Amino acid sequence: MDIALWMLAGASVLLGLAGLVLPLLPGTPLLLGGLWLAAWLGDYTQVSVSVLLVLALMAALAWPVDYLAALIGVRRAGASGQAVAGAGAGAVLGLFGGLPGLLLGPIAGAMTGEWVAKRDRAQAARAGLAAGLGFLIAAVVKLGIGLSMVLVFGVAYLV
Repeated sequence: MDIALWMLAGASVLLGLAGLVLPLLPGTPLLLGGLWLAAWLGDYTQVSVSVLLVLALMAALAWPVDYLAALIGVRRAGASGQAVAGAGAGAVLGLFGGLPGLLLGPIAGAMTGEWVAKRDRAQAARAGLAAGLGFLIAAVVKLGIGLSMVLVFGVAYLV
C-alpha cells in the first residue's frame, strides 16, 4: 500500500508541475498535495510541518500570479479598463479551448476590450501583446515557484 501512495505522491508532483504551465490542471494544489502526501508517508520526520507550512505559503503566492501578470502587463501597455476585463474574460473562456484557447483567449479579450473602448488598432494590438506576454511571464514565474517548492522539499527530506 505504501508503494501505491508513494507513486500517487510522485504522480501528483509531476502533474502539479505540468499544471503550472498547462491549462485545466490545478498545478499548485496538485503539487502541494503530492509533497504533503510524501511528508505524511514519512511521518513528518524528514519533512516537518513547519516546512510544509512554508510550502503552502509558496503555493499561495503562486496561485494569483496569472491574474496579476495579465493585469500588470495590460495596464503597463496603457490599456483601458475594458481591455483588462476583456483579458480576464478571455482567459476564462480560453479554458474551453485548451492550450490554444488559453494562449489566445487573453489576447483576443484584451483586443476586444480596446475596441469596445473605441481605441485604435495599434493600441488594441499593444494590449493583446501585453496580455500574451503576461501569460508567458506568469508561466515562468509559477514554474520557478513550483521548482523551488520541490527543491525546498528535497533539501528538507535529505537533511
